[in-house]
Amino acid sequence: MRRQLLRSGSAALGLAALGLAALAGPASAQTFPSHTVTLVVAYAPGGTGDVVARLIATRLGPALGQNVVVENRPGASGGIGAQSVARATPDGHTILVGQSAEISINQHLLKNIGYDPENDLLPVALGTDVPLALAIPPKAPYQTIDELLATARSRPNGLSFASSGTGTPGHFAGELLKARSKTNLVHVPYKGAGPALNDLLGAHVDLYFSGFPAVMPHVKSGSLKVLAVSSKKRATGAPDVPTVAEVTGIKEFDLTLWQGFFVPRGTPKAVVTRLNTEINAILAQPDIKTTLIEAGAEVNPMSVDEFTAFVKEQTQRYQALIKEMGIALE
Repeated sequence: MRRQLLRSGSAALGLAALGLAALAGPASAQTFPSHTVTLVVAYAPGGTGDVVARLIATRLGPALGQNVVVENRPGASGGIGAQSVARATPDGHTILVGQSAEISINQHLLKNIGYDPENDLLPVALGTDVPLALAIPPKAPYQTIDELLATARSRPNGLSFASSGTGTPGHFAGELLKARSKTNLVHVPYKGAGPALNDLLGAHVDLYFSGFPAVMPHVKSGSLKVLAVSSKKRATGAPDVPTVAEVTGIKEFDLTLWQGFFVPRGTPKAVVTRLNTEINAILAQPDIKTTLIEAGAEVNPMSVDEFTAFVKEQTQRYQALIKEMGIALE
């Protein structure tokens, strides 16, 4: 009987421990956030992801009742920042503002990127879906895409095109234009959109497929000119700018730079849902939505499930493009 009592007592203690563990998850979700929330941008300041992150951060802090800071961790085409979030504590306090490269592309270009986007990160919400703007210095000797391509064909070394890193959507856009137009365009990768824009502004490179929000201030000031956008449809905020497909006849030219919010896998579902709700509410605020649209972004809030499906589709699409075009890490 004494042994039975001891076994019963042990079982009761085990059940109590399991009960406390079960309560721990919901309790942590209910108290979220308990300290500063960090939005990790995996590129240098000045790029589209950085612009979107800082705009959202201004409203997300008050909505969550905690400070929200933006931290730039550039390098490896977004891989360094993504890996740091994948390894962070899964409690919602560290959020990746992820883009196409580090989420949907890198895994198909590198043997080991140090993290698994599908298994290490959870999609939370879509920020914006941004057409890429084909930008050039205003004093360039070509002022249309036809003139740009003709100039590239006439020069032994062609023209150089910048990107925010090998394997980024801007890199794919340049390579797709090069392949379909049979023109010599030489890729010049940078560690983020900011450095790429600086060299374009200084006319050290000839063209750059940049996210619209990053390039728009320079277009308005007259320091850069946009010839076309990379999306299937014209940008809502720049309806007078044609698409590359319209101008060149390359019908399949449809590449965008999207930004989404991701947390480490294992983050409580209630926290993910809360973040999705708050971010979508911010995107729906008239002044925020207007600011993003006027900057050239498209705003299309998604549920967690919808965004998860979107990420999967994008990953499959880039995998097919990499195989078709033979793109490899430089």
